[in-house]
Amino acid sequence: MSDWDGIDEFVAVATTNSFTKAARAIGMSPTHVSRSIGELERRVQAPLFNRTTRTVSLTDAGRVFFEHCQRLVLERDEAIALIGEQGEPQGELRISCSTTMGERFVAPIIRRLTMQHPKLNVSIELSNNLVDLVGDGFDLAIRTGELKDGRLLGTLVAERRFYTCAAPDYLARQGEPKTVQDLSDHQCIKGTSTSWHYLVGGKDIHHRPSGRYRCNSGQAVIEACVAGLGICQLLEFYVLPYLRHGMVKLLLEDIRPKDEPIWAVYPRRRHLLPKIHAALEALKLELGPTLHTDHRD
Repeated sequence: MSDWDGIDEFVAVATTNSFTKAARAIGMSPTHVSRSIGELERRVQAPLFNRTTRTVSLTDAGRVFFEHCQRLVLERDEAIALIGEQGEPQGELRISCSTTMGERFVAPIIRRLTMQHPKLNVSIELSNNLVDLVGDGFDLAIRTGELKDGRLLGTLVAERRFYTCAAPDYLARQGEPKTVQDLSDHQCIKGTSTSWHYLVGGKDIHHRPSGRYRCNSGQAVIEACVAGLGICQLLEFYVLPYLRHGMVKLLLEDIRPKDEPIWAVYPRRRHLLPKIHAALEALKLELGPTLHTDHRD
C-alpha cells in the first residue's frame, strides 16, 4: 500500500462535499471512493468526515488534514505536468460553456487546439446552467459579466457587444426611438434578458422591455425583428449578418452599453497547467476576432 492511497479520493470529497461528485471528478466509482476513505481513516486513526444521509462535511481533524493534502496533490500534479514533454498540453481537459457561444465559437477553437496536441483529451459540456466548476470537476469555464466565485481565477479572453435594432419597415411605420424613454412607446421583442442596458451620461441605465413577443432563442428574436415585429437588443453575432444586408438598422448607438467581458475561469492554483494555459492562449487569440466578424452570407 502506498502512502498516497486514498489522498486523491479524500481531497475530491472534501472539495465537492459529495462522494458521488468526487467519484465523477476523479473517474472512479462511488463505492471505490467510499472504501478508500474508510481505509485512509483507519490508517490515520481519526474520522475525517461527518456523514449523514444528506450531507458530508469535514471533521476538525479532516480540516487540518485537508489543508496539507490539497497542497500536496496540487503540487504533485503541477510538477508532473510542468516537466512532462516540456510542458506539452496533455491529459483530460474538461470545459463548460453556454450552449450558443459554445457551439458557434468555443467548440471550434478548442477542436483546433485538440488537433494540435495529440496527448490532449477534451470534454466540452454545453449548458446554460451555471456549473460548480470545482465541485463538478471542470478545468475551465467560459463566463460573462462580473465574477463572484472567490475560489476561481479569471482571464479576460474577449468582450462582446450588444446592439439595439429594428427593421426599416417597422421604423417607417412606428418611427425611430431617440432616447431610452422612447422605447416604452414601441413593441420590444424580448429574449432571455429581463432588462436592456444603456450607458447614459456615464451611468448604466436599465430598461424593462415590453411587447407581444418573447422567445428564449436569440436567432428567433432577430428573425422576428427582421420580420418587422418590433425592436430588439441582442448580441452582435445575431445582428451582424442582417445589418450587413440592410435588413435591420442600429438604434440608440450613442448610448450603446459597455462591451461585456468574457472570462475563462479556472480553479485557483499557483501555476497554470499546460493544458489550461494552452486553452487560454487559444481563446484569447481567436475568440474576440471571431465574435466581431460576420461569417455568414
